[in-house]
Formats: sequence, C-alpha cells, structure tokens
Amino acid sequence: MRWKEDVLQLTPYQPGKSIGEVKRQYGLEKIVKLASNENPFGCSGQVLEKIRTFDNSLALYPDGYATEIREALASKLGVSEGQLIFGNGSDENIQIISRALLRPGFNTVMAAPTFPQYKHNAVIEGAEVREVQLVGGEHDLEGMLNKIDEKTNVVWLCSPNNPTGAYINEEKLLSFLKRVPTETLVVLDEAYYEYVVADDYYDSIELIKQFENLIVLRTFSKIYGLASLRIGYGIGNEKVIQALEPAREPFNTSTFAQTAAKAALEDQSYVEMCRLKNREGLEQYYQFCDQQQLSYTKSQGNFILIDFKVDGNEVFQYFLERGFIVRSGVALGFPTSVRVTVGSKAENAEMIEIMKAFVFEKIATQSSQTHTQQ
Repeated sequence: MRWKEDVLQLTPYQPGKSIGEVKRQYGLEKIVKLASNENPFGCSGQVLEKIRTFDNSLALYPDGYATEIREALASKLGVSEGQLIFGNGSDENIQIISRALLRPGFNTVMAAPTFPQYKHNAVIEGAEVREVQLVGGEHDLEGMLNKIDEKTNVVWLCSPNNPTGAYINEEKLLSFLKRVPTETLVVLDEAYYEYVVADDYYDSIELIKQFENLIVLRTFSKIYGLASLRIGYGIGNEKVIQALEPAREPFNTSTFAQTAAKAALEDQSYVEMCRLKNREGLEQYYQFCDQQQLSYTKSQGNFILIDFKVDGNEVFQYFLERGFIVRSGVALGFPTSVRVTVGSKAENAEMIEIMKAFVFEKIATQSSQTHTQQ
C-alpha cells in the first residue's frame, strides 16, 4: 500500500474513556463523565419530544441542503441561507476547510496548545504547520501574525480556546483581522460561544460582514446537548461557503440531527438555563482552587483547566478509580493539569471532595518524604 507518510506518523484521535469501559474495568456502579465538555443536563425536552414523534421514513436520504434548520438558523442569526454550511459536527467542517485549502507547499498557522484537529487535518493534507505557543493560556496574536506569509492559506483561532477556556476580546481580534492578508482564510472556532459571558466578547456575525476571509464555526454538540447526533455549522461570506461546498460530503448530516437541531434552536430559554448553571458550576471550582492555592485559567467555556503540579495522568487515574472521568492535561499540552467539564451542582461538589482528598494525600505524602529525608 502506498500510504501517505504523514498519515502513517499520525495517531488517531483519542476520545475520553467511556462510562461502560470504566464500569467494566473498575467494577464501579456509578460513573460520572466530566471529560469531553458535554452538557451535563442533556438536551432540551422539546428536542426529545420532537424525536419521539418523528414519523418520517428511515429509508429516505436526509435533506442534503438541510433546508429547515438552514432557514431557522439563517433567520435567527440574521444572515442569508447561502452563508451557512453544515457539517457532521465542527470536526467535519474543520476537515472540509482543510481539504479545500491545505496542501503541500502551503502552510497553516495555529496556537498551541489548542484543539488538536486543526493540526491533525493539516498534516493529512501535507501542509506545513506553524504553531505559536499560548501566553498565559491565551492566543499570542502578534506571534501568529509574524508566522503568516504569502503561503499561509488558513489561520485557526479557537475562542474560547480548548483546553484553557480563554477567549479573544473584541479589540484584539479586530486588530488581528485587519492585518491578516485577504487571501488567507481565518477560521474562528466558537464551539463554546453560547457559554461566554465576557462583556468584551466580539460579535462575530458583524465581523463576517467586514471581513470576507473570515468563517465562524459553531456546534450543537455543547450547550445544545446534541453531541451524539453530530451537527455543526459554519457562517461566512457566500463566496467562501460556495467554494467550500464541493468539499462537503453529500447527505453529511442526518435527518435526526437536522430535526433535533431545529427544535433545540427554538428553545433558547433552555440554553440560558444551561449558561447560568455553568457559571455557577465554574464558581464552585474557582472557590476550591483559590482555597487550595491551585493555579487555573478563568474559563468562558464549560470546562476548567486546573494545575495540580504533579503528573496529570496520576491525577486522572486517582479520579478515575473513584468513578470520575476527566481529561489528563498530558495529552493536551499541560502535563501537570487536568481539564474538568463543569457538571451539575451535585456532580461538581462530589468532584471537588475527591480533589480535596487528592490534594491532602499529596501533601501528606510529600511531608512524609521530607521527614524521611531529614
């Protein structure tokens, strides 16, 4: 087989451990998954009711144009239907963009650490990857600008950034966009957009009107609670969307996903409830971290990155054995941290008690080792 060498050097995306896997491995009855930034409250009841009453034929292909959700979303956002592209989650939209624009001889610029699929897809397409390290958990926009040249086809911005939760404010983003060459596409990944409460967060829909080379990615996987149905979307200039469409697979979003997304979009009171509960949950973690003097990044997402100053895999394993699945920071570029999805109030309280126990045991162990050495 004449495989692409770059593909052979890649490792597949490693998802967080599943609840079933952990139950079998550790014989635990109760497992709480706080690893993949899913909505702990699930989806809106209106979505469940819509799916329960679904009576269309399963033998028919989905609507390739995604007409109903396209019309509803265009109306809500105040954009034309031609400004939208739908994907099997944001992952596929990232793949579509990479497939259409990245190739050998050209490069792509991104932050590091950030969502790994930007780099993963670029490597598959044979493009040069230029990474710029975060500063204090935030994008170094000046550093990224310095990496852009006449061969830069795509720049990736994740705001709020995964895994830190830091966002790019309006002033910095506007200044950045004004200096990016018009032939370079800027991808603004807003997977956690609905969780943001920062006063100086930008209005990306307005920015699309100003910058033809900007596309915004959003998803129904996070606050809308539809991760298992895999549906996300991009918003951009009609010329950009039109150019991307041939790289999209036909019938790439299922009938169920389109139906559920439309119902989810109609229940904005549920979205607001989830946003408020998420902020309350973050405050639980902030208070714990401040009390224990643990470093963390203020998050605008539905997760928090906490630095325990020890091997992140060790922290991950400790939590796992007690029935809580989190994400080790080792694989995320933060080797002494773990990323924890904000759960329900009760789940957060339980998680924090386990964190307290871990911190206490580590301190006790370190004190014992110091005493022995003396």
